[in-house]
Amino acid sequence: MRAGLLNSLRRGGKSAMPIMFAMSAVLLSGCAAMKRDHVIVGSVPEDYRTNHPIVIGEKQENVDIAVAADGYRLTKGQRELVDGLLYRYDPSAKAPVVIMVPLGAANSAAAASMAIELSDFIRTGVTGDVSINHYSVPSGSISAPVRVRYFNVRAMTNKCGRWPDDLTQTSENKHYANFGCSYQNNLAAQVANPNDLVGPRRPSEVDAEKRGVVIDDYRNDASSWSPTTSY
Repeated sequence: MRAGLLNSLRRGGKSAMPIMFAMSAVLLSGCAAMKRDHVIVGSVPEDYRTNHPIVIGEKQENVDIAVAADGYRLTKGQRELVDGLLYRYDPSAKAPVVIMVPLGAANSAAAASMAIELSDFIRTGVTGDVSINHYSVPSGSISAPVRVRYFNVRAMTNKCGRWPDDLTQTSENKHYANFGCSYQNNLAAQVANPNDLVGPRRPSEVDAEKRGVVIDDYRNDASSWSPTTSY
């Protein structure tokens, strides 16, 4: 077959050259297609920052306060529970706080009385409006909690604990699905201002007096530190 192809090319002379170029182009395009597919497959992200990205979003902060049918006053433990809820409250955002009182429950009277005291207590620590609303309960024979909630902008990532594959059943040196998730969650929880992850803040004003002291020390080769280790 090869001999017949060579004879045909010899007989065709110059007319066979375009055929050879066409065949070469087809082969090269096939190689390019194979290389392009390989790049797409090989570009699957394995970085933990891509698998578990930190996003900035609005999250509802809430807590349920158990109220007894004869409990008309806030206890010390309940005050501490509300303080823990308001720990992440951002005064600059002035987010409104809503107190939800059960309607038609066995403890509705006690919950309504406690909500008034709770409203006064919350107003001392927030900058937004504090309102009291109601929610229905399925039965009047049960005691329902008083719910306190507000919305807050937070940095967060996806939930950890995803193990779709058995780590012992693979020989590939790749990150597992849960790799870096706890690190990203801890980093997001430690960020005081989530907007710092979006972009830098404006630089603060320069302390001219402090800058002058530093420049003078540099010019005079003055140093307040001296080694204390003797050899």
